This record gives sequence, structure tokens and C-alpha cells, in this order.
Amino acid sequence: MRLVQVMIPAGKRAAVVRALDDEGVDYVVTDETSGREYTAVATFPLPTAAVEPVLERLREAGIDESTYTVIVAAETVISRRFEALEDAYEEDAERGGDRISREELQAKADDLASGLGTYVLMTVISAVIATAGLLLDSPATVVGSMVIAPLIGPAMSAAIGTVVDDEALFRRGVRMQVLGVGVAVLAATLFAFALRSLALVPPGLDPLELAEVSERLAPNVLVLVVAVGAGVAGIVSLMTGVSATLVGVMIAVALIPPAAAVGIGIAFQIPRLVVGAGVIVAVNVLSINLSALVMLWYEGYRPQRWFREDDARAAFLKRVAVLAVAIALLSVFLGGVTYESYVASTTESDIRAAASDELAALNSEFELLELSVERTGTVPPLETDRVVVTVGAPPGGTVEGIAPALDGRIETVVGGEVAVEVRTVTVERA
Repeated sequence: MRLVQVMIPAGKRAAVVRALDDEGVDYVVTDETSGREYTAVATFPLPTAAVEPVLERLREAGIDESTYTVIVAAETVISRRFEALEDAYEEDAERGGDRISREELQAKADDLASGLGTYVLMTVISAVIATAGLLLDSPATVVGSMVIAPLIGPAMSAAIGTVVDDEALFRRGVRMQVLGVGVAVLAATLFAFALRSLALVPPGLDPLELAEVSERLAPNVLVLVVAVGAGVAGIVSLMTGVSATLVGVMIAVALIPPAAAVGIGIAFQIPRLVVGAGVIVAVNVLSINLSALVMLWYEGYRPQRWFREDDARAAFLKRVAVLAVAIALLSVFLGGVTYESYVASTTESDIRAAASDELAALNSEFELLELSVERTGTVPPLETDRVVVTVGAPPGGTVEGIAPALDGRIETVVGGEVAVEVRTVTVERA
């Protein structure tokens, strides 16, 4: 429920009262004595779903943007006329949930967009903590970095600015998103480089051996699910009053850790990590914006002036098309990584089966203990470069000829030259 206060300009009192009566609104009108151009104040409660239609009706009666209007949340309203108004808008409420008015949505977007200094500072802190969490291989630390990331405001502002034809809000949202990602990557790069230069991480540390970092190395199509879900959840949180802080964490999940991974890749000079994590960041930013934009338009948000709706629709279609094309192009890479994961798994399975068969043919007592396959390359498709096979042999048994036999068999499976390393371990069972 909302409590609305509207300042009524001189000469508009009768029209406003008539509009409220036509809408079945229970209102109070008091005289305004400040001596300005307003002559009265109308105060009335409304169901959430009724705010936007009633304000539209009042605009037709002469209440425009220059009029002083306040909308606040109301806890309880006891009135039979209000109950009748709720019943009248019950269908809209069921269809749209607690969908707030366009004006409230814009106000919330403005509130979420913090000042530039605070935004940059919180982004830097979040990126530094995320970088530390990735290098510590600590999921808890990475999650903590997401809680303080101030990224939900700019992401939602760009979408809201598009559908309500607020170009300033749209441009600010886009500008803040670009700035946020850039600041996060730069902060992560400088911090990771400092850690490496000052030997605050173990010498020879390979970030790719850390689970938290390797997760961002090879993105697949599932990252789209995370980003789209974050964008939809962000808009729903604004429309219905769900905690934007909690949803902001979800958006940070999609952006902060991969941005920190890009910084680590730059600092440690790992092109594969820079490319892989960079694609995740780009796809997630685009997908969050696209899903939020489509969700807002689907929910029926439009510009305040009806004659601006065509311009808003054109901007909406243009931006959706640009986002969709960009995501489609990046999805080629995601599809390649997904296929690469399938090829890597299939190749390892085939090599394992071939090695087991070859060992059984050489000596039934030979046992394949462990097998690892290393694939090299910056972008898919990767090539099988090295295979390490650990073989268990009985005490006193000869192991001559194992390496050449396995090398030939594995190269046949792979279809090319591969460095095969065979390690033998004596296995004695009681």
C-alpha cells in the first residue's frame, strides 16, 4: 500500500477531485496556505497496483511533472472504500504482484546508484578481497567480496532508463558499469602484481592449480543462466521490494570474481585466464542488461508521456538487438569451451581405456593407477600435448617396453604426436 500526497495547482482542484472520485479513491483535500502557486493538498491511500493508473488519471486532470508529489509506503489502511479499491485492482495485483509505479522505480534506481567516490571505493575493496580469496582458494572470502560490491544500481539504471525514456539515467548506468568493471580489473591486477612482486604468495605459484581460479578459466554456456537469472532477479527486487542487497550479491557473483580472475591473469601473465575470465565478465554484463531490459518491458513499464513511447520502443529494440548480437558472438566462444570440455572428457576416457587394454596385453598384473592429460592452447580447440601414466607393477616384474607400447597406443587414439610419460610403481599386496 502507498500513501500519496499531491499538491494541487491553482485552478486544478475541481478536476483533481473529480478524477479521484471517478477512480473511487478515498481522499482528503486540505487548503495550502504557503502563498505559492498551489492552493490545496490531496492525500489518499492506494494499493500498490493502483498508483500508476491513478497518477496517469491525475496527469490528465492537470497534475504534471512540476507538481509536488510524494509517494510513501503505508503499513495499514482501514477503510471500506479502500477495500473496494483493492478489489478493483486485485486482478492487476495478481498478475503483476506488488509491481510499483514507474516513478517509484526511477526513484529506487537513483537511490541504488551511489556517488562516484563511494562507488569506486567499494568496487576497489570488493575486487581486492575477491583477488585475495581466489589466491587463497577460499570460497568464503570470495563470497564476502560479493556482499560489498555496489554493482546492482548501474545495471538496473541502464535498463530502467531505456524503458522510461530517461536518457540521462541510461547513460549514467552504462558509464558506471564500464567504470566499475574497469576499476575492478585494474584493482585486481595491481593487487595481484604487488603480491607477486613482494613474494607474498608462494614462489612459483600457479593460479590455475587453484580451484577458485580454474573455475573462471573455461566458461561454458551455463554462465548465461547465472547472468540472466541475476538480471531478472534484480528487476523483480526493485519492482516488488525484495531486498536489493541480497540480489546485488547475485549480480556481484556474475561480475566480481571473474573480473578479479582477469586481473590475476594479467599479473601472472596467463593469457588463457585473461581470455576465459574476460569472456565471462563481458557475457555476464551483457546478459544482465538484456534480461533486465526485457523483463521491464514485459512488465509494462513505459515513458510518462505517451507520445514518447515510440521513441522508447525504438531505443528498446535497438539496444536489445545490440545486446543479443554481442551475446551471440561471445556465445560462440562459450559453445567452443563447452564442446572443448566434452572433447577433453571423451579424449581422456578413450586414452584411459586404450592404456588399460595395452597394459593388460603386456602383462595381466600391470595396473593403471593414474592418468592425466594436459591440453595446451589459449582458445578452443586445445591440443593434447602431454599424457602422464602411472602404472602399478608386481615386485620383481620387468617394466621394459611399457613406455614405447603406451606411447604408440595413445598416439593412435589421439591421432598425432603426444609426449607420453610413464611412471612405474611397485605394488605389493598381502
